[in-house]
Amino acid sequence: MKTAILIPCYNESLTIEKVIKDYQKVLPHADIYVYDNNSTDGTDTIAKNAGAIVRYEYRQGKGNVIRSMFRDIDADCYLMIDGDDTYPAENAVQMTDLVLEKGVDMVIGDRLSSTYFTENKRPFHNSGNKIVRYLINRLFHSNIRDIMTGYRAFSRTFVKSFPVLSKGFEIETEMTIHALDKNFLLEEIPVTYRDRPEGSVSKLNTFSDGFKVLMTIASLFRDYKPLAFFSVLTLIFELFALILFLPPLYGFLSTGEVLKFPSVIVSVALATMGFIFLVCGLILEVLAKKHRQLFELYLHVIEAQNRSVNTNSNH
Repeated sequence: MKTAILIPCYNESLTIEKVIKDYQKVLPHADIYVYDNNSTDGTDTIAKNAGAIVRYEYRQGKGNVIRSMFRDIDADCYLMIDGDDTYPAENAVQMTDLVLEKGVDMVIGDRLSSTYFTENKRPFHNSGNKIVRYLINRLFHSNIRDIMTGYRAFSRTFVKSFPVLSKGFEIETEMTIHALDKNFLLEEIPVTYRDRPEGSVSKLNTFSDGFKVLMTIASLFRDYKPLAFFSVLTLIFELFALILFLPPLYGFLSTGEVLKFPSVIVSVALATMGFIFLVCGLILEVLAKKHRQLFELYLHVIEAQNRSVNTNSNH
């Protein structure tokens, strides 16, 4: 069974060699792929000298790198890690075994139940992780403990059927929501986390990337659960319509005359828009359900291709 270790990299010359060496020790049979994302500090040369297979992605952003990795590389198990040496290699064997032996589609390396909050020195990142976790678990009725971890293992079925839409660091959020919506088999294991070594700089921008993640959650909530999303909009519009309508109604009951025609007109317009949102949600919910049905059929095709690949490799 072929295992591929995927390391997206952008200016990680300080740590990439150690990361490669550590994972070579625990998974000596695995192919290690480093995808360089326009590094200017010689990360690619160091990775080549350390024994990794180096390829290039010139479109900036982690999501773009993951898209190319998932398209280009064929394996039975994929282990995705960061090149900043924040994830120790000690959990790699357990994570890949869960994919290869138990058939788990995505193994999530859970930092937040381990050392993340004590090791991470960026308080806004800690708060952001908690907010994202809360939102996704509430919106998608799940209990995932670490939504945005970059330490994951995947099955071939997940990798070859996952449509990568995100361009940047919101990719982990997209992976998690896609897996929850499509009912993939998920498993989380606590993994130790250590902060970047001195001199290594994070590429994350707390506020801009955090905003992108929140917008991704809203967009995917709309796409995956349209009835719930548009029902919220309907409730908001109908509530405002009712607030505007009550004073004219009270005046009419008291005097027999409609005293605030503009309020009545606006309230009727808001109520109509709310009803339109509800109809949109119902229509899109049917389309989303049909998409899930077609996706299940597509998974059968992927599984058949996997069996064919495995049969040919055995021969």
